[in-house]
Amino acid sequence: MIKLVERHTVLAVVVGSRAYGLHDSDSDYDRRGVYAAPTRSFWHLDKPPTHLDGPAVEQFSWEFERFCLLALQGNPTVLEVLWSPLVESITVDGEWLLAARQAFLSRRVAETYGNYARDQLNRVAARRERTGETNHKQAMHMIRLLVAGAHVLRTGEVLVDVRHLRDRLLAVRRGEVPWDEVAAWAADLLGELGEAAAATELPDQPDRVDVDRLLTAVRERNLQ
Repeated sequence: MIKLVERHTVLAVVVGSRAYGLHDSDSDYDRRGVYAAPTRSFWHLDKPPTHLDGPAVEQFSWEFERFCLLALQGNPTVLEVLWSPLVESITVDGEWLLAARQAFLSRRVAETYGNYARDQLNRVAARRERTGETNHKQAMHMIRLLVAGAHVLRTGEVLVDVRHLRDRLLAVRRGEVPWDEVAAWAADLLGELGEAAAATELPDQPDRVDVDRLLTAVRERNLQ
């Protein structure tokens, strides 16, 4: 099955700390990709896998249709793939996917980004209450998600590279910022997220018609 990734990847990018601009010399390369399984492979009882790990370490890929469905839901992890500044490989189908990326955006990103960040915040707070320890890396990503969520609502573009906040975010990750200050920063950002959601020009729903048209075109191209 891994041959699907090796032979049919349409878009491969680097995400994580290196894409965020928060890496150091020891940081891993977190790779994400999209593969388009040959159309005829869907005609069998056993369908192609919706996602695959590998073949490289820290590499994960989605089949084209599964990726589109997750992106339509406003999944932050998936949307980052479409805006990653570090593209390692791309085909014609991948170029079509990137050209259609605005179709995946809608007001629901306020909920998805906000919920992801609140979940991180609650986990950090629960661990602090249970053990007295703070997961500083988790706290940093909670802040990053809140910043990114407000940005996409304001601009219609997914913010991946956050190096303009590198010093502050890395200070949070190193545990140099008191938890009260981190929590206050998160509260301010949640307020900004709400304001951005109220003022956003993004549509109420993503453009499923456009995405369906894209998927059909990709399936037709891969009918061999």
